[in-house]
Amino acid sequence: MVDDRSLRLGVLLTAASAVAYSTAGFFTRLIPLDAWTILFWRGVFGGLLLAAWIVWQERRATVEAFRTIGALGLACAACSTLATICFINALQRTSVADVTVIFATAPFATAALAWLWTGERQARGTLLASLVALLGVALTVDAARSQGRLLGDVLALGMTLLMATMMVIVRASRSRSMLPASCLSAFALAVVVAPLAHTSLPGDINALYLVLFGTTQFGLGLLLLTTGTRLISATLSALINNLEVPLAPAWVWLAFGETPSPAVWGGGALIVAAILGDLLLRRQPLRERAACPG
Repeated sequence: MVDDRSLRLGVLLTAASAVAYSTAGFFTRLIPLDAWTILFWRGVFGGLLLAAWIVWQERRATVEAFRTIGALGLACAACSTLATICFINALQRTSVADVTVIFATAPFATAALAWLWTGERQARGTLLASLVALLGVALTVDAARSQGRLLGDVLALGMTLLMATMMVIVRASRSRSMLPASCLSAFALAVVVAPLAHTSLPGDINALYLVLFGTTQFGLGLLLLTTGTRLISATLSALINNLEVPLAPAWVWLAFGETPSPAVWGGGALIVAAILGDLLLRRQPLRERAACPG
């Protein structure tokens, strides 16, 4: 069982990670560089932040912390790296609202993967909510297809599945810290995209934007998510991360005037309704849900 203090801390850390992640669209619109260059520097600065935290936390045991992540840790790092590549490219090929709405289905993808991994059965309400959420995604993707944004939405869907897999792995490996895996994923990201990126740091204000993007949105977001998900269930973590649904489009709307289409509003409303319905109709108390494996 998870005690109340650990539960509250897990919820708080995961909610904070959602706030950090919600600024991705803002930074992507703010920085006038290609996706590969943004990904490269995002990985470098995010990795440096995570590495500094791990060294400060582990001291002489730093090398051992990286060695103990095992095969699951490497799988977690791979999922995070691929998800980030899909994420930034999706943001440059479709609207921030589309990406956010599709990512809102992560709780249901996570629940399905947790069931396949651990055999944990989901309540009928969750299955019904999953169906409603899929309808919301279908509405959003159909609108994107007619507006030439289909590739961006497909990338967002791929990112969602990869992040759901990552959260299940982190929860399944909660006896060990997956922060080193997150750190590896950041540096792996920079290595993978380096041949396609401009690896010279810009000499203008964009350099500062890249540092902030890598540290506050990516590095800090991964740190908070990886730490918080160890304390609560993967499905609950994915649900809390849907704080991004209202926040991500809001930052872009306030800064750049990017207004979501009616179809995106409709799809988003269906998904948010599915999430709220799943939370309100479940009979299982929050404490019990947080204690469930997966």
